Amino acid sequence: MRAKGRARYRGFALLVAFSLAAGVLAGQEAARTKEQTDDAAALTEFTGRVNEYLKLRKTIEKQLPAMKSTEELPEMIAAHQQALARKIREARPRARLGDIFTRAAREAFRHVIHSVFQDPQTGTTTHATIRQRKTIKEVHLQVNGTYPDAVAETTFPSTLLQKLPALPDELAYRLMGRDLVLVDSKANLVVDLFHEALP
Repeated sequence: MRAKGRARYRGFALLVAFSLAAGVLAGQEAARTKEQTDDAAALTEFTGRVNEYLKLRKTIEKQLPAMKSTEELPEMIAAHQQALARKIREARPRARLGDIFTRAAREAFRHVIHSVFQDPQTGTTTHATIRQRKTIKEVHLQVNGTYPDAVAETTFPSTLLQKLPALPDELAYRLMGRDLVLVDSKANLVVDLFHEALP
């Protein structure tokens, strides 16, 4: 009887352990699902805010003299760029950190970025590209400020770019140290910043 009792107890203990483990896994899966749902909503909101900026930008650009071709004199291109940036600043004088990279969007971006860095297939390449950028002198950036020409075309890790929300042609992601920068590439204007986005 004692042997049977011990066997029965072991069986019961295993059942309890299995049930607890299943409960923990179910809880983790539910948390992951909620995180994914929240992230999807946040990234949709991010895209909506990007589109709102783009709508404003297009309205402003229509007010400026049109560039006749991409072969205009460099000084004419620079003048057009500066005029566009000035008009955008005037149109959004209260622009501040987090207008587009909202708290929820930053959290969603952080999850995406960390998944890229932790993935054995993409993490190594991403780290290598980031290390190459360390030779670039960092500058202090601010929303509605100028994004320096000297770092405008620096390499952005393709492994990371593929995972982030797609941007319209007028905008681009840039990296400055650990910060993720949303840049109006034609106006060379900082649209928004996400400080310490990279791990």
